Amino acid sequence: MAKSNGALKLDADEVVQTLDHLQARVSERFPASGLSQVCDQLTAVARVTARRARRLSRPYLGLRALVAVIAIAAIGLEAALIGRLDWLANLRNAGALTLATSLEPAVNLLLLSGAAIWFLVSLESRWKRSRVQKSLHELRSFAHVIDMHQLTKDPTLVLGPRTASSPAREMSRFQLARYLDYCAEMLALTAKLAALYAGESDDPVVVAAVNDIETLTSDLGRKIWQKIMILGQLDESRAG
Repeated sequence: MAKSNGALKLDADEVVQTLDHLQARVSERFPASGLSQVCDQLTAVARVTARRARRLSRPYLGLRALVAVIAIAAIGLEAALIGRLDWLANLRNAGALTLATSLEPAVNLLLLSGAAIWFLVSLESRWKRSRVQKSLHELRSFAHVIDMHQLTKDPTLVLGPRTASSPAREMSRFQLARYLDYCAEMLALTAKLAALYAGESDDPVVVAAVNDIETLTSDLGRKIWQKIMILGQLDESRAG
């Protein structure tokens, strides 16, 4: 865990180290397997995610400088336009309609300048949000790929005769339990990678997207743990 402004948040380096260790365990237990390749890819994505999450909290200084220059220029132009008006003459000789007509360009410029400044000020957050959403979509895809790898790992396949269309039974009970456990760990760590973005951003859209991934991985992980429990019950009944 790391602290940011007194608040606890996930340490990106520790999450990456945990995935490195998991990848080594999967490769040693199931070498050259599809799950090992997915875990290796997820570990590579974790390193990229850690860098992106750190950059998320950093300001875009160039963009902020541009916004400041435009804001100053707009205020200066507005002041110059207002200063060119002969207020005393307008108030003394002109009626309300003429005065409103004289002020209309200044008011329009003020409104347009305000809208432009607001657009530029919010541009940084929108750029960051767009980049994070693309990264979160990648993590969401990883969750579904991991789920596909455990989809046919049915604990009941260790019992009973096979049919011609039954999945291959190449794992022992112990290996199947470890395979399912690795899938559950990968899903949990995928959620932690998504949480790195929530730790660096208070954007409600980003936080909502992270929560969606956490809900997805939690639901998928629950199915895996049900299989692990069934496998444990089969072992107990067989031992009894």
